[in-house]
Amino acid sequence: MIDLTTAGGLRGAVASEWIKLWSLRSTWWCLVSGAALLGLSALTLGGGTATSLLNDGVRGVTLPAGESVISAVTFAQFAFVTVAMLAVTGEYASGGIRMTLQATPVRGHVLAAKALVLVPVMLVAGVLSGSAAAVAVYLFLSVPPFGGYGALPPAETTIDMLSVGVFLVLVSLMTLGVGTAMRSAAGTLTTAFLLLMGLPLMLAMTGVGPLVSLSLRMPMFAGLAFMDSSDNLTGGPMPYGRVEGLLWLLGWTAVALAAGHAVLRRRDAS
Repeated sequence: MIDLTTAGGLRGAVASEWIKLWSLRSTWWCLVSGAALLGLSALTLGGGTATSLLNDGVRGVTLPAGESVISAVTFAQFAFVTVAMLAVTGEYASGGIRMTLQATPVRGHVLAAKALVLVPVMLVAGVLSGSAAAVAVYLFLSVPPFGGYGALPPAETTIDMLSVGVFLVLVSLMTLGVGTAMRSAAGTLTTAFLLLMGLPLMLAMTGVGPLVSLSLRMPMFAGLAFMDSSDNLTGGPMPYGRVEGLLWLLGWTAVALAAGHAVLRRRDAS
């Protein structure tokens, strides 16, 4: 029977990972940078949409602030997932992974502990930073010359911000899996960028039916579908809804974590 209360058990591993995560200045910098980037991107996108409507003479419509935040999170996500990347690649770079594996011999516990720590951190970071960005967009669109465009419906905004938090949790876990498999910051960042943005956009721009269909099932577009984005970059409605988008995200996350776990089990700590 596995003892979860000892230092080598899962509970001890979680406690250790929690301390390690918050003892790094990079964690704070990444979270603050992510919140700032999310807010600035949301303000830019919301202001741009309002300006277009203003120039076209469109009146009597509102722009829910949550929509601008959802569109912006596809750009800001990289600041947040860097926390997940450094949680594992930083240990390989410093050699600290050897001590971690000695303290927690069951390697699956190491990956599980890192994942369990990331889940609440990313969920709270996503909801709080998204909510702050939504309020900022609403205030920005509620003053001249954008007066009347801003909207902040409570129920819809709450669902949007929870969706942003869940999205950041899943892409962070995905990055954790990639980082555990790649073991290097450069390789992880490159792979994560290609997986989360670069490859989906490149495939979508080919215009080739099967490739476009594949791109729409990759994390970027699956995330936009899950968050019910009205600006999904496809030029039309997504071919599936929120539930299927979540399932695709869960599938990509599971594959990444499985790959990371397989590498962690089979290779040494070098």
